[in-house]
Amino acid sequence: MIRNKILYCLFLVLITASSCSSQPANVIFPEKDLTIPIHRFDQALLQLIETNDTSLEQTLLADYPAMLDIVGKGVLNLQSPQIPGFFDRIINYYSEPTLKSLYKDAVNAYQNTSDIEAQLGHGFAFLKANFPSMQVPAVYMHVSGFSQNVLAGDSLLSLSIDRYLGTDYPLYLQFFRDYQRIKMQRQLVAADYLAGWLMSEFPFSGNENVLLERMVYEGKIKYIVSLALPELSQSLLMGYTDTAGKWCNDHAATLWSTIIQRKHLYTPDRLTTAKYFSDAPCTFLSDETPGNIGTWIGWQIIKGYMQETQSSLSALMQQNNAQEILTLSKYKGDASK
Repeated sequence: MIRNKILYCLFLVLITASSCSSQPANVIFPEKDLTIPIHRFDQALLQLIETNDTSLEQTLLADYPAMLDIVGKGVLNLQSPQIPGFFDRIINYYSEPTLKSLYKDAVNAYQNTSDIEAQLGHGFAFLKANFPSMQVPAVYMHVSGFSQNVLAGDSLLSLSIDRYLGTDYPLYLQFFRDYQRIKMQRQLVAADYLAGWLMSEFPFSGNENVLLERMVYEGKIKYIVSLALPELSQSLLMGYTDTAGKWCNDHAATLWSTIIQRKHLYTPDRLTTAKYFSDAPCTFLSDETPGNIGTWIGWQIIKGYMQETQSSLSALMQQNNAQEILTLSKYKGDASK
């Protein structure tokens, strides 16, 4: 009886140790989530579009000055809400019948955002714990008409919710391919918010024409988002089907050797490098290679680097030597890391 209790306790210790070792040693997982309300600029602007009530213009200017400014510049190329005809231009743009219908569908689909706010509360708590000096932005929603998906300012972050209406949304079927629609799901809203803010806080500073530098940067972003939102699978975060995700794991070594043999890793060829980050399948590598394979490989490199170095996330984002990261990661096409 005593021996059984000892074995049981030892089993619990081993389970606990195994569970702890699966997490990076220098990554902080907060005990408490933040409260992240989503400010509904999309709903407020739709009211103006539908009613054309000019009295609402002053309300919008008072409640959403920064959003009007950033949407005006990012979506409509308008320099300031103060210019004459600003609201006329906005109403005219969003009153196009197809876009107006899309706008209404998006707002209706996101009447309740409590699930997304909960994810953001967890995700931003994680970012704040690991990057203490990082400002947590005010979070908004907008509709762009398939234009600017993420809008970020000094303390503002907004996502275009018309890009997240589900893979079978009728209008998507007309304009987007399967590999694009798989990323247009509600499940990815919080992840795209976090990725957008990370990219705003840590903009890419390398040579965008060099594959390895792009891989490492994109891999860092995916890695951090995956830790912040662990409920999302690797395949989902990549916008892959489970089959495509498994294919990448099974063929990681072949993919890596092909890239090395073709001398793509360091050659500053803008067009070739861009192909690795396109959503379109990377058929130039093989008929079965899914799109954005550069980000997927970069993610594997970062996982290897973090396991080998036990670096903090703050140190990871400060380390901008892509070659050193690759060397220390010991990555050779091993997707199991």
